[in-house]
Amino acid sequence: MTKALVLNCGSSSVKYRLYDADQVLAKGTVERVGEPGGGPPDHAAAVRQILGGLDLNGLTVVGHRVVHGGRRFTAPTLVDDAVLAAITDLVPLAPLHNPANLAGIAMAREALPEVPQVAVFDTAFHHTLPDSAATYAIDHDIAQRYGIRRYGFHGTSHSYVSRRTAELLERPYDQVNTVSLHLGNGASACAVAGGRSVATSMGMSPLEGLVMGTRSGDLDPTIVFHLRREGGMGVDEIDDLLNHRSGLLGLTGANDMREVLTRRAAGDAAAALAFDVYCRRITGYVGAYYALLGRVDAVTFTAGVGEHAAPVRAAALAGLDRLGITVDADRNAGSGDRFISPAGAEVAVCVIGTDEEREIARAARAVVAAG
Repeated sequence: MTKALVLNCGSSSVKYRLYDADQVLAKGTVERVGEPGGGPPDHAAAVRQILGGLDLNGLTVVGHRVVHGGRRFTAPTLVDDAVLAAITDLVPLAPLHNPANLAGIAMAREALPEVPQVAVFDTAFHHTLPDSAATYAIDHDIAQRYGIRRYGFHGTSHSYVSRRTAELLERPYDQVNTVSLHLGNGASACAVAGGRSVATSMGMSPLEGLVMGTRSGDLDPTIVFHLRREGGMGVDEIDDLLNHRSGLLGLTGANDMREVLTRRAAGDAAAALAFDVYCRRITGYVGAYYALLGRVDAVTFTAGVGEHAAPVRAAALAGLDRLGITVDADRNAGSGDRFISPAGAEVAVCVIGTDEEREIARAARAVVAAG
């Protein structure tokens, strides 16, 4: 059993990758799904277009990224009608993403009725969070009634990166403690103890935690009330502000860290402040997760910013020398999967390219192999 197709349906795109064992046979992205200007009208059409252009002879499984699995789905799951219904019930927790995920699954099931379909949930890696990490300090009955808890996201990325970190260290995965930093347009931190997520920065939604491209990350909830009462802003307007007009974009007018770094180098004060706010938040999470884990073997950067922005990596870990965490300037300037800490450092600092599609394929194959 080797040939696997991965479909990653985002809110306006579909990424795909076809594997034969570990070899990538085909990959690509269909963009502008459902947008004016000639893209596919919906996700079903996009998936149909992808399937029509691939050689699927010998295909053994299709793995689908699903953003939100709620409390029910704590592992990759073989899809049937009941599973589809349950994912549909979770749409209120991920209204932008779960409908797209569902459309992709439904189209693939229709086109490939004999091929097993496996849902791999972003939230599933975090089902190992202890109750003390997953519980918000609000009325218990209300929290239970409305499903309010920390779910966490970027699970497939944190899973892949922490596993790859152990390989880089040449140590068993279940013996390595890692602080994983997924820094892209969306960003999250995760404390991984022996392959288990024990803390993560994103919460009930992907809004909580680190500063992101357009999301605010952590803030005082009173800000929401203040904007409603004093600013007269509606709930949807505040939602849009915090998710789509905050973060780097809100501070500088640009959501791309590359542009922020360029402006900062040119002396732009707003970009310099945004950079400092962004990195300070990361520093705080690394320190907090060090305390929670008790022992940290590696801090690993991944995703677009994490893999390519050397100044962010250096600034985010500056001042953590007392914890054994330091960055070597020459190694930090390199490329590829590597250590960027000095030789013999107490805590390894790594840069690893994330590969969520490969992790989804691995998980999907495991489900089918297990019957």
